[in-house]
Amino acid sequence: MSSFENLTYREALAELQAIVQELEDGMVDIDLLVEKVRRASFLCQFLRQKLRTTEEEVQKILQETEHLTPEQ
Repeated sequence: MSSFENLTYREALAELQAIVQELEDGMVDIDLLVEKVRRASFLCQFLRQKLRTTEEEVQKILQETEHLTPEQ
């Protein structure tokens, strides 16, 4: 598992998809179920935050460029 600081969106999504697949296939040992669900919850939160942050940054850039004239 990647640490929070080094986790990319792509890695988090792939890990979440793998956990979901394990759960759907019934491949998760009961002793690991809580840990897997907790990790999946963390990954969902991470992905949502990453999307929010990215959307805000893109909107900011678009607003900044909106005010530029063609000469700039």
